[in-house]
Amino acid sequence: MNAIALAAIGLFIFALGYRFYSKFVAEKIFRLDPNYVTPAHKYKDGVDFVPTNKFVLWGHHFTSVAGAAPILGPAIAVYWGWLPAVLWVVLGTVFAAGVHDFGTLVLSVRNKGQSVGTLAHRLIGQRGKVLFLFIILILVLMVNAVFAWVIANLFISFPASVIPVFIQIPLAIWIGYAVYKRNTKMLVPSLIALAIMYGTAIFSSQYEFLQIDLVRYMGGEEGAGLFGLGAISTAFFIWIIVLMIYVYIASTLPVWKLLQPRDFINSHQLIVGLGILYLGLLFTNPEITAPMTNPGADISWFPLLFITIACGAISGFHGLVSSGTSSKQLDKETDARFVGYLGAVGEGILALISIIAVITLFPDRDAFLATYSSFAASSGSGLGSFILGATQLATGLMIPAAVASTIVSVIVVSFAATTLDTSVRLMRYIISELGVEYKIPSLEKKHVATTIAVVASAALVLIPEGPNGFGSGGYLLWPLFGTSNQLLAGISLLLISIWLRQLGRSYVITIVPMIFLMFMTLWAMFQQVFLQWAWYAAAPNMLLFVFGAIIFVFALWIIITAIQVLASKDNSKLLGNEKIE
Repeated sequence: MNAIALAAIGLFIFALGYRFYSKFVAEKIFRLDPNYVTPAHKYKDGVDFVPTNKFVLWGHHFTSVAGAAPILGPAIAVYWGWLPAVLWVVLGTVFAAGVHDFGTLVLSVRNKGQSVGTLAHRLIGQRGKVLFLFIILILVLMVNAVFAWVIANLFISFPASVIPVFIQIPLAIWIGYAVYKRNTKMLVPSLIALAIMYGTAIFSSQYEFLQIDLVRYMGGEEGAGLFGLGAISTAFFIWIIVLMIYVYIASTLPVWKLLQPRDFINSHQLIVGLGILYLGLLFTNPEITAPMTNPGADISWFPLLFITIACGAISGFHGLVSSGTSSKQLDKETDARFVGYLGAVGEGILALISIIAVITLFPDRDAFLATYSSFAASSGSGLGSFILGATQLATGLMIPAAVASTIVSVIVVSFAATTLDTSVRLMRYIISELGVEYKIPSLEKKHVATTIAVVASAALVLIPEGPNGFGSGGYLLWPLFGTSNQLLAGISLLLISIWLRQLGRSYVITIVPMIFLMFMTLWAMFQQVFLQWAWYAAAPNMLLFVFGAIIFVFALWIIITAIQVLASKDNSKLLGNEKIE
């Protein structure tokens, strides 16, 4: 099949979903009110609660949820063939991700900008709330470890991307002050910043002295590093420390100083990046060389496909962003459709081109199967295959391969860094909420909670030993990320269903994807946790078993509690002023 035709079909379905299905959900189910006073206005504090233009907020929301996961997951999942991956990305985005992201945003806006973890108390009780908060805490901790691991490895593999990525920070701070202190429009400064970033990327890809190559500085891959570590391990350690310092600062600054302007730059970067890849697709007109399905796969796609592709189809982390940061910045309630649903569609578009980049990379079917010889091999080569495939598409626009690979890596790192510091900010919120819950005032302090988040994240990515040597934490945790992420999405859909039921509205649009997602995820998680990772398995992994077993038990507990509430005929627990006529 021709890759252009595949892309056109996917984009057409995405457009239909936003134009018609999201409008139906907004008007008939959520019943958005343009006159409702959002938390951004009601609790405006200039730090977290800041009324924001919907285009700027879309940029923050989109780039916060569109990290490396919508690239990595689909790039791995094509192991089972491109057809199941494309179907899950397209249909999952339209009927599951869009409703989930949109719904958690509206639910939070209608309830003081509180996170889904906090709202669990009012929907399914105190015990459900605490269990849910712990699941969320474990998830964001894993997100921090996984994305820090990805960024550090990309800096080592693509040293030309370092300066373009870091130059964005002072540019974003400059834009933040220009916009919020001098009332400057954000569009032109952000485009200038993007031009500077890409100009730097072009020069750094051509001139070695602009490439921050820590491994080369220490004598190459075989060189001696610090603390008895090799050059690669030392470089990895240094980048993790640098990243942790950055996310500490970024997650404690007011959102207007760095988060919003940087994410607005990244939203343009994403548009430019997607434009390059889709236009490159038109000019190169490649054929799909990967198989439609892979009957020789060593692991069944059912149910693992639905946890391998999380971000890009549906992701529980999106609900944390929607209810954790985006809901505190929504200017008008009617903006929720644009920010929430369209944000999910944007990520689906990214996942779709990720699939296409990989399945058109190889010269023939045999070359694809040689690289994707097993699920384990696919997991190890997925991200690299995407970067090579995206570079190949970009060369169709006469962009030199070295420049294209640098720009693609800058895009991936920028999105991953955006997700990383948003996740640390969310972890700080959760730690503070647990401090309130257990009456530990010190945990409610911003810097105490942030310090705990950063230290725990660094420890989780650095300490575990694994197949990648020192700092294998992110690699080891990736298999659990998908299952815990999907469980969180399923629980969030269940909470939205309870909320809609209490309002006397139809909740079919949320309960159907919830049942499907929960069935697939719990099935896959049981197989992994209790059959693959337990101490009695052929190849035990106690790190994944402990984390996975805790999440699995907590999730079952929450689901049972929630189903009891959903089945109850008592509609007396309406949330705050939530009832909308």
